Amino acid sequence: PRPLRVFYLQAEVQYHYLRERVKEIRLPPSRLGAARANFVATPQLRLVLDDAGLAQVIPAIAQAFGGEPPDIIAIDPIRNVFDGGDAGGENDNAAMLFFLSQRVERLRDAVNPDAGVVLAHHTKKLGKKQFEEDPFQALAGAGSLRGYYTTGMLLFRPDETRTTRQLIFELRNGAAIPSMHVDKIRGEWREVDANARLVMKDYGERLDAERRRKRDAILQILFDEAAQGRCYTSNQFAESFEGKAGLGGERTIRERLSALSTQGYIKYFRNAQDYGLPPARTKFGYLCVEAMVLRLGLGEPDPDTGEVSVREVPVLPTHFKCPQSGAALPVENPEVWVYQDDLNDPEEPA
Repeated sequence: PRPLRVFYLQAEVQYHYLRERVKEIRLPPSRLGAARANFVATPQLRLVLDDAGLAQVIPAIAQAFGGEPPDIIAIDPIRNVFDGGDAGGENDNAAMLFFLSQRVERLRDAVNPDAGVVLAHHTKKLGKKQFEEDPFQALAGAGSLRGYYTTGMLLFRPDETRTTRQLIFELRNGAAIPSMHVDKIRGEWREVDANARLVMKDYGERLDAERRRKRDAILQILFDEAAQGRCYTSNQFAESFEGKAGLGGERTIRERLSALSTQGYIKYFRNAQDYGLPPARTKFGYLCVEAMVLRLGLGEPDPDTGEVSVREVPVLPTHFKCPQSGAALPVENPEVWVYQDDLNDPEEPA
């Protein structure tokens, strides 16, 4: 029914920096009058909310709006005004409860028992897995704070190189609020598309580029090795090229080979005897790539020149890996190379 009166008790940002931030909000001229009357912010306070601090703050808040009570009291941050009495620091549960009940509640009861209270708090470093399991573990200090507030909001920047933040909610009552991604656009906080790759975008693009590089490197190596008369099973290839060409360890190479075979970049041939190769002791067979040519030596070296006559034989796949079941299935037409990317392309008919 009316603009809310907000008292912003902040003890972190100095006056001139706070002034710069306020100017960046760029309120329209029609709202400046309401802002001057209904929003009061303190410059960087250098006090704690002990008995002496409350004796100074309570009269200041009570008189901030011409005798009218504030609707919202914001304290930013807890750490800079914290007073746990004799119980200890902000990491102590008893001290945190003392601060909330004997300092914050006492402040609110003195100026307006019906006022809402916003507490800004710092976070601590937390492992990615821990953060995903319970984001609000990141709140610094004693855990009793989580049991006291009615609503928690966590503003988190997953990628320091980007401005997009993730906003996560924790409610004690009512229906849950789904997390969202927000960004400051032309001076206003706005929700942005969470389905687009905004979080860790640059990092994700680098991973995509590295996967493409490894794919091209593996396909080229298989092609070049066949031209030298060498073919490999998956395990043999992983063991032979571990730590080479930037492909990583043996396990990493096997995983990439498995993914490439599912995507159709790599197929298999089991008719090793047709190429003079020993039988492959694997259910899939030897690795095969498109247009691969195997170099075969014929007979004994020439006694005069020492050269061995060779011929090049195209290698055609006999089996492929089913992308649904992972089973080895026979190739219907070995002359036609099918990629799963082509089948999944919405612009091309399947």
